[in-house]
Amino acid sequence: MRIGVIGAGAIGGTIAALLDRVGHLVEVTARGEHLEKIRSSGLRLSGAWGDHVARVDAAETLHTKPELVFLCTKAQDAAAAIRENRAQLTGIPFVVVQNGLAGLEQARTLLPGSDCVGALALYAASFLSPGSVSVTTPATTYLGAGSGAAPEAAVAATRILNAAMPAVAIENFSGAQWTKLIVNQINAMPAITGLSAQDTLGDRRLRHIITAGMREATRVGFDAGVHYGSIQGLTNGLLRFVASAPAWAGQIVPLMMRRRMGETPNPGSTLQSIRRGQATEIDYLNGAVVGEAAQLGREAPINAALVELVHEVERTRRFLPAETVVERMRALV
Repeated sequence: MRIGVIGAGAIGGTIAALLDRVGHLVEVTARGEHLEKIRSSGLRLSGAWGDHVARVDAAETLHTKPELVFLCTKAQDAAAAIRENRAQLTGIPFVVVQNGLAGLEQARTLLPGSDCVGALALYAASFLSPGSVSVTTPATTYLGAGSGAAPEAAVAATRILNAAMPAVAIENFSGAQWTKLIVNQINAMPAITGLSAQDTLGDRRLRHIITAGMREATRVGFDAGVHYGSIQGLTNGLLRFVASAPAWAGQIVPLMMRRRMGETPNPGSTLQSIRRGQATEIDYLNGAVVGEAAQLGREAPINAALVELVHEVERTRRFLPAETVVERMRALV
């Protein structure tokens, strides 16, 4: 099958390489040195799902019309990427692999003639260098759309993806997006401190802040009427416990997440963006919580403060020591 992958970073590069490995004809989009390296030496995958060099077609935009497309750009780049590739996308099944809450609806608006579905990539991958990505923690990718059963387009895309990596079509995808938003609460602190996700979750002081942000985000979701989808052991019931239990008990979820990451340092996608000098997705992660709270006529001060700290690091290119973060957040947590 001819498959397009728009955005061959850590997540998209992994999907492209694995689909190439099982025999699909894959074309990817990339830019700059990353694009040149893929063209000259291939897209190199390493890590938990094995090593593979994918000799894929690569350009800044798709040059041939695919039969299936995966959109794997950062959330803030999605609309521009869709517009740049629209000539090849009309009428093509389109899978949005993205963080945040708005990506799927945005794609449906921009591509009214395509079957658009969402995907939540729970595996952790790192962009090692131009042309090279590595899977640090293997996990399942979940596909679906809306609050009901997975549509046929999601089921069909799952069959193709599942031949290359673990993938499942699920019901209540909208609720699962919210659960992934809670999972992504671990991204801000590595971006602020420069530490791995495991190190921030292992630091009792930083874990306390992460847990407080997670509890705040979970409560916003419940107040918005969300029924959280079940992914990676996180369920609606467990998250209701996190939202209502004492703060010390709420740490069960971040500690569970730390154990699942294993020992290979996981920087998280937000820290990876900062290391490459790129804008982060923080406005679509913790910032999405702030926006949802505002729609309810309330505030999410912990998540708002974490967003501002990430933006500060983006501006200054200086990570903050844990002691400084604790002091800056003290009044909120």
